[in-house]
Amino acid sequence: MKRLAAALALLAQAVAAPATARPDLARLLSSLDLGGYAEHERPPDFTGRTPLGQAISLGDLRGQVVVVTFWATWCPTCREDMAALENVNRSLGGERLAVLAVNVRERSTVVRDYVDTLGLTFPVLVDSRGEIQAAYGVIGVPTTFVIARDGRAVARAIGSRDWAGPRFRALLKTLLEQQP
Repeated sequence: MKRLAAALALLAQAVAAPATARPDLARLLSSLDLGGYAEHERPPDFTGRTPLGQAISLGDLRGQVVVVTFWATWCPTCREDMAALENVNRSLGGERLAVLAVNVRERSTVVRDYVDTLGLTFPVLVDSRGEIQAAYGVIGVPTTFVIARDGRAVARAIGSRDWAGPRFRALLKTLLEQQP
């Protein structure tokens, strides 16, 4: 009887725990060395422009899992991350997953040429003044954030990760299954 009571207590804690503390999500974040957030923390909203001038707002992507990466053309590990995120975008992207790259402090023409060279299909924004970068507290690139479908901040990574690997895909699939 004591074991049953203990098991029920653990189950109740797991159900009531914040998303980042749930075992599956917490395990996935840990396996990728991602920092988590409190369950109700929201990332700053922003609107940026692509090199061609199209405005894109984070708020417009609500209802989707969003991967936001901050990068620069001069960063070798950013190039690897961008290729990996392109792989994820092509295989999992669509109406429920959005990859969004924010270039840090470079000219639109440089960014446009880079995007064309890599053949990126996800939106790339130019943050030439560093305003979005400052709002997110980004001090180095690459820095990547994962946002759940309901708009809450889930994880952040400073530095490169295996974004195309099975652990990140498992994290994305877990988040895609959650209701917004």
